[in-house]
Amino acid sequence: MLGKVKEVQAKMKEAQENLGSITASGEAGAGMVIATVNGKKELIDLKIDESLFTPQDKEMLRDLVIAAVNIAIKDVEVLAKEELKKSTEGMIPNIPGFDLSSMM
Repeated sequence: MLGKVKEVQAKMKEAQENLGSITASGEAGAGMVIATVNGKKELIDLKIDESLFTPQDKEMLRDLVIAAVNIAIKDVEVLAKEELKKSTEGMIPNIPGFDLSSMM
């Protein structure tokens, strides 16, 4: 049993390290703002259409950046959960309500 726990821990650590390579992008304003985050929920890229760099668009730009980042985070969370599930598949019994993503 202890060997199985250590094996699961090793797989979880490996899966967590792999989260840096998983990415998701979120778009807002019909693609005028694109945010990309990795599986560690770190913002790794932000593209903003130059037409938004005007004083009158300051508030709209802020809102678009927030929306794009939030969409990207939501999407990458799904991908990260899938990666964790795939990494530990068959190692842990299917227990309803047991969510490995909380271990990230």
